[in-house]
Amino acid sequence: MTEAADPAIDAMSFEDALKELEKIVQTLESGQAPLEESISVYERGALLKAHCEKKLEAARLRVEKVVLAQGAATGVEPAEFS
Repeated sequence: MTEAADPAIDAMSFEDALKELEKIVQTLESGQAPLEESISVYERGALLKAHCEKKLEAARLRVEKVVLAQGAATGVEPAEFS
């Protein structure tokens, strides 16, 4: 199943998708849902996760574009933490 399978998810903001995903995680972690329902909500959670990742990547690219347009960056390098 792909994200395109649910147009309602495509229309969600990052924040709304993340809130719903957090509720799904709580439901699954509680172990209270029947097996079939757990599978169904897990599938929706996977779609929401993919949607959130897509939104985050788009935001990252927008920020990178702004920084590069301002001439403040000459490239992208991995951060080093000591």
